[in-house]
Amino acid sequence: MTRDWLVCASCAGPVSEGRCSVCRASRERMRQENGWRGVTPTTVWILLALLAAVAAVLFLQQRTA
Repeated sequence: MTRDWLVCASCAGPVSEGRCSVCRASRERMRQENGWRGVTPTTVWILLALLAAVAAVLFLQQRTA
């Protein structure tokens, strides 16, 4: 859910407009909580592939020892 759809309980205005101090505080808090927004699905797939490769190497290394 984005803040565009949120309505402030204090001023009954959209939080995205930041009409009152409560709106502005909520908007700032939501901005800070979205730290993982920059992670793309491609990045997740690459990390999973690297993890699988490391696991395979460790498995093969243990098997030959």
